[in-house]
Amino acid sequence: MGGFFGVAAKDDCLFDLFFGTDYHSHLGTRRGGLAVYGENGFDRAIHNIENSPFRTKFDKDVQEMKGYYGIGCISDYEPQPLIVRSHHGTYAITTVSKINNSQELIETLFHNGNSHFLEMSGGDVNPTELVAAMINQKENIIDGIHYALEQVDGSLTLMILTPKGIYAARDKYGRTPIVIGKKEDAYCISFESFAYQNLGYQDYKELGPGEIDIITQEGVKTLMAPGKKMKICTFLWVYYGYPSSSYEGISVEQMRYNCGAALARRDNVKPDIVAGVPDSGTAHAIGYSNASGIPFSRPFIKYTPTWPRSFMPTMQSKRNLIAKMKLIAVHDLIKDKSLLLIDDSIVRGTQLRETTEFLYKSGAREVHIRPACPPLIYGCKYLNFSRSSSEMDLITRRVIARLEGTENVSDEVLQEYANPESQKYEQMVEEIRKELNFTSLRYSRLDDMLEAVGIPPENLCTYCWNGKE
Repeated sequence: MGGFFGVAAKDDCLFDLFFGTDYHSHLGTRRGGLAVYGENGFDRAIHNIENSPFRTKFDKDVQEMKGYYGIGCISDYEPQPLIVRSHHGTYAITTVSKINNSQELIETLFHNGNSHFLEMSGGDVNPTELVAAMINQKENIIDGIHYALEQVDGSLTLMILTPKGIYAARDKYGRTPIVIGKKEDAYCISFESFAYQNLGYQDYKELGPGEIDIITQEGVKTLMAPGKKMKICTFLWVYYGYPSSSYEGISVEQMRYNCGAALARRDNVKPDIVAGVPDSGTAHAIGYSNASGIPFSRPFIKYTPTWPRSFMPTMQSKRNLIAKMKLIAVHDLIKDKSLLLIDDSIVRGTQLRETTEFLYKSGAREVHIRPACPPLIYGCKYLNFSRSSSEMDLITRRVIARLEGTENVSDEVLQEYANPESQKYEQMVEEIRKELNFTSLRYSRLDDMLEAVGIPPENLCTYCWNGKE
């Protein structure tokens, strides 16, 4: 997906910018970038961070860059921030986006006189460059930002660094967040709310859906008021978000405790221990343990110094290898035990099957699996949760195709499989259980998960589970 951080300071902003951006490293695997504006104009640095941490790659740049305005990003895909020269003047831009209609937008821009786009190595147009081109279609930058937000099918949240300040704009349906922090001599803009706490900032405000603000050293001004419709991604709490973050005032860690407790209340198995797949499954498992009274334990430990995340690097074959290599067994907690294991989700099923086989080989008597969210039946249209080219990469869709005898399943039939009260749902879950060799499998229910978040369900995006926008 990706994340970003910005600073408007009365003095040099680099210290806060560097560490605030680094606190978003859990959100992206591909590239990091910083752009600043100060007495010497614009300066920028972009590095590949696939095999080295952000801090390592940017340590030298931070010693040399200077500025009182700055934006930084961790990107899971495109190089950014970009520096753009247009009739709006020169500006730097960074985005968190998923643009489903990019080809249509590119054709429109060509028709309107945009001469070219630079292709990235994979042949794609950089989404951030595409957003900048849309902004440049309008006479002023505020109208340009609003135009881009409205035109994108998918999601778009952005920051733009100019000599006059930093523009921040949240996705029109609030699918991804922006929060602003304040301290005596600076303001910051952040994707993750925890990223500025250790830097001395206090919570100032959270932008609403479609809201556009400008942030300077002196304050924050709202340029476009927020809309009424909210569809923030529920996966931010289930998986993406760092445990110490909050979105819409709801703690990620507390939501995961609530979610695990709901799983426990509906369960009837009595394992010896409850464990979470590190890291995002851990808090769900603690919530399950607290509610059930079954001891929480750590039968395997994730080796984080060199493999902090299972989907880095980005090649699927390497992800599977690292998912296996990163877990170190504690055999005394596995041998002859009945284990209940909670993961945030099951996508393809490959990694969890290998983890289960690993536990059996280590002497586990039973392995009960409890995903912390419902079955993923639809590919996400709004965040880059998975860059799979086909929904058939989802284990649910492969199993449904097998049960139905075709990959071309109607939405009406898919809705039956999404309904936890239906016979088709039970058949699907049992087929997944057998294919992945679990002792038992029970998913979190959608209503329980939404209740665990605690904000009105109509404000939460649930598309990947029930196909409803």
